[in-house]
Amino acid sequence: MSFWEYLGNRHQQLLTDAFQHASAVFQCMVIATVLGVLIGVVSYRSGWGSSVAITSTATVLTIPSLAAIGLLIPLVGLGVAPTVITLTLYGLLPIVRNSIVGLRGVDPSLVDAAKGIGMSRITRLRKVELPLAWPPILTGIRVSTQMLMGIAAIAAYASGPGLGNEIFRGIASLGSANAINSVLAGTLGIVVLALLFDAAYVLLGRLTIPRGIRV
Repeated sequence: MSFWEYLGNRHQQLLTDAFQHASAVFQCMVIATVLGVLIGVVSYRSGWGSSVAITSTATVLTIPSLAAIGLLIPLVGLGVAPTVITLTLYGLLPIVRNSIVGLRGVDPSLVDAAKGIGMSRITRLRKVELPLAWPPILTGIRVSTQMLMGIAAIAAYASGPGLGNEIFRGIASLGSANAINSVLAGTLGIVVLALLFDAAYVLLGRLTIPRGIRV
């Protein structure tokens, strides 16, 4: 069976897996973005705090993703839970790092001006600092998403959702007629999803970043 015939015969399952893959990555990125920005906001004013935040989130990436999921299975079981925890933790570093860099890069004179007109710290953060730090934060989100697209495939090891099931199914049946087709379909699906997500982030940047500070 050719690759195109394989796609035609399994298109419904592939679309379901692709939707589940995209949904898992999107939801974990939302969680990672909220946590990452909060960590950046809390720590960016302190050199020691920033170092701890970046080092701790970087340490997570030294753990092989397959091992991380395997270690979580006895604690939270199979399925969605180990997938969400692993993807969220792996997505933190670029967002935390870029949040700290972006917030530190805000012109102090603008912050002082906002302070001078009576803005509270929360208001300055919401109306001045975070909007100006948004371009590097968005870059961090884009990097994290590309990472998680690939890592999410490993979730199939823990009976998680997504296109990794196609890849693992093909690997498990190497030597059979459709083994390569299965691996190729899962891999190309992940690549296509990654490109679509990145295009969406480019559009989001154009809609949310003023032209004067766009990089």
